[in-house]
Amino acid sequence: MKKNRHSHAMGEVRIIAGLWRGRKLPVLNAEGLRPTTDRVKETLFNWLMMDIANARCLDCFAGSGSLGFEALSRQAQAVIFLEKFAPAANQLNKNLASLKSANGTVVQTDSLGYLAQPNPNAPFDLVFIDPPFHCGLVPQVIDLLAKNQWLADNALLYIETEKDHAPLTLPEGWQILKEKTAGQVVSRLVRINGAS
Repeated sequence: MKKNRHSHAMGEVRIIAGLWRGRKLPVLNAEGLRPTTDRVKETLFNWLMMDIANARCLDCFAGSGSLGFEALSRQAQAVIFLEKFAPAANQLNKNLASLKSANGTVVQTDSLGYLAQPNPNAPFDLVFIDPPFHCGLVPQVIDLLAKNQWLADNALLYIETEKDHAPLTLPEGWQILKEKTAGQVVSRLVRINGAS
């Protein structure tokens, strides 16, 4: 029997450190949903160790919510999770409820459409950009974030791409602080300098 393309069987992600250290959260096993591996996540949050507490975070392609939940566990002030796929967005809400966290907000939306509007909130200190691979979304997201006042001065962006992704073109004053390749995944930490 052919498996349904959007199989709703469950997987899980583990929170590595912080308030909910060791907690496992159920996630959908849906096509294109690719939780960041523990190894990559550990590297990222080591990079962010001094920057995560009290940060306002935006998780642009939340999926499993792995990065946003880890940020909340490590005392981020707030996380907005953007997720287009309704069952995944529903699961994010269930996981927030099970963690009893009032600091996470799930918006079921197309991320590009959402970012194309001027930012209605306070600007974000930290943005996670981990889109589906091979869709060419990263340059568009960077452009919209820069254009529509989504970023605080000196904001940090975590960008995860496939290894064979075209070289990133960053706006003037943006700088790659860290870069690491693990298997087929390239992780980058970028800082924007001053107002964008």
